[in-house]
Amino acid sequence: MKTKPLFIVMSAPSGCGKSTLIDMLLQEYGDIVYSISCTTRAPRGEEEDGLDYHFLSRARFEELIGADAFIEYAKVHGNYYGTLKAPIEEVLAEGHSMILDIDVQGAAKVRDYVQKLPNNDPLKIGYVDVFILPPSMEELRRRLEGRGTDAPAVIEKRLANAEGEIARADEYMFKVTNDDLTMAYKRLCDLIDALSGRM
Repeated sequence: MKTKPLFIVMSAPSGCGKSTLIDMLLQEYGDIVYSISCTTRAPRGEEEDGLDYHFLSRARFEELIGADAFIEYAKVHGNYYGTLKAPIEEVLAEGHSMILDIDVQGAAKVRDYVQKLPNNDPLKIGYVDVFILPPSMEELRRRLEGRGTDAPAVIEKRLANAEGEIARADEYMFKVTNDDLTMAYKRLCDLIDALSGRM
């Protein structure tokens, strides 16, 4: 069965289960490829080049900016982060879908980029963006505190950021509330199946 290749952009505040949902999708859908970002920061811990990130020198990154190779990029805490256009085009050309895990600001840049593309461009044809919402701010706080990994000040900062991100959820084509992981995953699968023509 031939399905339509999708270019899926997913965002969510920290603690909403986005990474878990993406991992579940990647395990179930053999034709969805995860987009690996580029960065100029050094690898941390067990991170591997080409698996966690493409680790680039600043000179190489700036060369790629000059060549208009990125769909979006940003400078965060002195390091560059960006999404290359070519790998997405290659994956879609092979008939597979690409999923991009990105923050609200990055997603807005991708959206602007895609809107300017010609209507027959595969990235525009397959584009879909999804925002994962927490059931409530109280539940989000409970989840972040339950992780036991962040100091109280960090949790407060994450919650403040989350409010700002949730305020922009309406910029997305679809919203999925992760009140129950199994149900949220099913909603996501139903959405992807419908949009890619698997139904």
